[in-house]
Amino acid sequence: MTDYDALAARIRALTEGETDEVALMATLACEIHHADDRFDWTGFYRVTAPRMLKIGPYQGGHGCLVIPFSRGVCGAAARSGQAQIVPDVDAFPGHIACASSTRSELVLPVVGAGGRLIGVLDIDSDQSDAFNATDAERLGRILDDVFGTL
Repeated sequence: MTDYDALAARIRALTEGETDEVALMATLACEIHHADDRFDWTGFYRVTAPRMLKIGPYQGGHGCLVIPFSRGVCGAAARSGQAQIVPDVDAFPGHIACASSTRSELVLPVVGAGGRLIGVLDIDSDQSDAFNATDAERLGRILDDVFGTL
């Protein structure tokens, strides 16, 4: 399991004073990806046009390049502004299979100052039912700490 306290401390130290969103995303993708063996693909999708996500920094195999808000788990998180914990991606209506190895998924909205949606953090696992509410809450807190003032 992830040592979220240690992860948060590392991310705080690495990102202190940085305001570039892409640099922050790259650092978080790397740190989060290597923090837990459950995390098979870890990356960001950035809001680049109205109701459109485009791939940002990530760790793992190739991701989908573009995801509309109307599709998939990432789109659901962007549309709703709520964390999406999907224990079985095959049971999620409209799931986009960017990688055939993905069995479960956690997607969190990334929100900046004033409630501006910056993008989503997408974490895939090759294990079924890999994520829980604690993962969503602790990772959400890290995202808020890093991006909440941008």
